[in-house]
Amino acid sequence: MSTTPNENAAPASNFIRNIIDADLAADKFAQRRWRGQPGAAADHGAAPLDPARIRTRFPPEPNGYLHYGHAKSICLNFGLAEQYGGRCHLRFDDTNPEKEDQEFVDSIIDAVRWLGFSWQDDKEDNLYHASDYFPWMVAFAEHLIVTGNAYVDSQSAEEIRAGRGTLTQAGVDSPYRTRSAEENLDLFKRMQAGEFADGTHVLRAKIDMSAPNINLRDPLIYRIRHAEHHRAGNRYCVYPLYTFAHPIEDALENITHSICTLEFEDQRPFYDWLLERLAETTTLADGRVVGGLLQRPLPQQIEFSRLNLTYVVLSKRKLIQLVDEGHVDGWDDPRLPTLAGARRRGYSPEGFRLFAERIGVSKSDSLIDFTLLEDCQREALNESAERRIAVLDPLKLIITNYPEGQREDCSAPNHPQKPELGSRTIPFGRELWIEREDFMEVPSKGYRRLFPGNLVRLRYGYVVRCTGCEKDADGKVTAVLCEYLPETKSGTPGADSVKVKGNLHWVSVADAYTCEIRLYDRLFAVPAPGARREGDAEGLERNFLDDINPNSRVTITAQLEPALKDAAPEARFQFERHGYFVADRVDSRPGAPVFNRAVTLKDSWNKG
Repeated sequence: MSTTPNENAAPASNFIRNIIDADLAADKFAQRRWRGQPGAAADHGAAPLDPARIRTRFPPEPNGYLHYGHAKSICLNFGLAEQYGGRCHLRFDDTNPEKEDQEFVDSIIDAVRWLGFSWQDDKEDNLYHASDYFPWMVAFAEHLIVTGNAYVDSQSAEEIRAGRGTLTQAGVDSPYRTRSAEENLDLFKRMQAGEFADGTHVLRAKIDMSAPNINLRDPLIYRIRHAEHHRAGNRYCVYPLYTFAHPIEDALENITHSICTLEFEDQRPFYDWLLERLAETTTLADGRVVGGLLQRPLPQQIEFSRLNLTYVVLSKRKLIQLVDEGHVDGWDDPRLPTLAGARRRGYSPEGFRLFAERIGVSKSDSLIDFTLLEDCQREALNESAERRIAVLDPLKLIITNYPEGQREDCSAPNHPQKPELGSRTIPFGRELWIEREDFMEVPSKGYRRLFPGNLVRLRYGYVVRCTGCEKDADGKVTAVLCEYLPETKSGTPGADSVKVKGNLHWVSVADAYTCEIRLYDRLFAVPAPGARREGDAEGLERNFLDDINPNSRVTITAQLEPALKDAAPEARFQFERHGYFVADRVDSRPGAPVFNRAVTLKDSWNKG
């Protein structure tokens, strides 16, 4: 029986939900206003109160395909919005023109939808691009200059790096830190106009070069890049750094809880500093009052541990290497831990959602065994996948006393725990395909399948007695010979008249669909690809590619029950005794599907 949790059950508690519960209890966000699209404080000022109790966001950079770790973040952010009557935004953090592409945008949209989440309903469509906020970001940067909180630095990258100091040594002020607001503003406008070459100047926040947190030592917020942007073209010559853009994006979108992984924890002080500088009002030397650019309360950043899985690499650099060097067949290779690969392999969105709920969220890093993900996929697929029969290593069985040319139908349920899914007919005849492992001429101890003199049931069919076998000139068994007991057909009064211990699946030779099947396994053969092993020389760096599993994909030709010939791409089934399979969404053709194994019925990886 399935152990998939009831979808209506209360979600398990975690520290992020505790924060949200406390915020809602205090009505922290009750007075926020929302004009129906992102904007600064002045834009939202006259708008109605925000109908969303909370707002979260999933903000991928479109420079690659999403992987299993992103699935955890997607399920968390969209899941929290669902549970609290809020909204989750899908935002493309496309502030780096040199690495981003529309192909990745499209793949991300497909992946989020495939997981079962949406950023739109009949009232809102919350799909955003950070590049649409560039005018605001430029204006906010100029505001920081005017208020004395930013300056243009003309040092080289090496000089800036050296001047930041170390964890034990304070940084050194840039010689350009005392430039006047007027000079800084002029230089920044000329940077925007394309007057300077890449690397000539950068814009830095002016905070504290002696701060214990190096991220507060006048971090860079804008740099010159003469590069074409996949959406903005050549409109801009300056681009914001992520640490500057990200908090502004959150604030413009009214995000209440900005949930990210632990590597951004050290950046939170700058996140808060920047938003506070933009939200506060300041009186300038000439008496002008400026500020109040962002609506309060400001977003709050919350960090959780990222996903770490055994037998998997999630580093974008390593994934790119696997694809570019041809170790896998593209970004949707079923062995690759991308969501595109998982979908093609036959993993289910429900399995990922169950996995995300099982592993939960915490502040401490931990290594999750890949078996847990496989178990969650098994549970979800067991619930939804109809059953079918496939013989993966075919051996012919001939029923010598069954009339030649005769055929009849046997009935089999589509799902043993779901009678509402009905049944199907499977053709039966004199010659059948069975698994080669289901016959032994000389049986081993405890063997209960076919051997001379033994009785077994052909599942959904008759009881047969093995009478011998046929062999070729090399002594290899080419056919098993049996006699059937005519009164023992499943579903008839005589079905239980003969007791047997073996139960075999089969496919009629005359009706079988001969099919290519790909048996996928883990891409890596060791739990920590590339990690040093016991006995390795001190300081030895191992290549993670050396740990690729040579048997991660095995292609075979199998015999399937004829109903599978009409399987639509992405239709998932349990092949009885073998595992869960999917009709490949790329290579399948009408009337000629190709099947991929998603996961076996049981975990056999650690059983030798």
